[in-house]
Parts: sequence; structure tokens; C-alpha cells
Amino acid sequence: MAYLAMFHWGWLLGSLLLGFVVGWIAVVHRGQGVSKVTSRWLAALVAVLVVAALSRVVPGRPGYWLDLGLIMFALYLAGCAVGSWLRDWVLSRHTAAA
Repeated sequence: MAYLAMFHWGWLLGSLLLGFVVGWIAVVHRGQGVSKVTSRWLAALVAVLVVAALSRVVPGRPGYWLDLGLIMFALYLAGCAVGSWLRDWVLSRHTAAA
């Protein structure tokens, strides 16, 4: 895990920043959401992938890329959460001051 963070820090930082930008923009763009059934299937898929990564079911290079992809996905989601929260906080302070 430390090797992934040291060797791929640029990609990890890029996924975090991309998530931040998308989270900032997503508050403005109110698109159609994902249905509950689809979100449950996606959550189950992510859970299966995390279990596969933790139990080391996927060996070698594909397992390495699975670990890296899951870390990048987690950082992307964290960036989305922070970006949308920060935009909401900035806009709520702006409307309260006016």
C-alpha cells in the first residue's frame, strides 16, 4: 500500500483533485440521479471488489491494478464529497451575508 502511494502519488493526487472539481460542479448541475436499484447494484459491485482486494483473490499485476483503482476511486469520492460540501458552505455563507 505504501508503495502505491509513493510510486503513484501523482495519479492519486489527480484523482483527488478531479473529484474535488466534479464535486464543486455537481452542486450547480442538477442532473437526473441514479435509481435505487442501480445504486444498490453499484454498491454491491464495489463491495465485491473491495473484498476481492482485501482477500488477495486476484494475484499479480491485475491485483495490483485493482488495488490502485480502488484507492483512486476512494480518493475521487472523497474529493467529490469535499468539493460539494465546500461549495455548499461558500454559497450558504454568501446568501446569509446578503
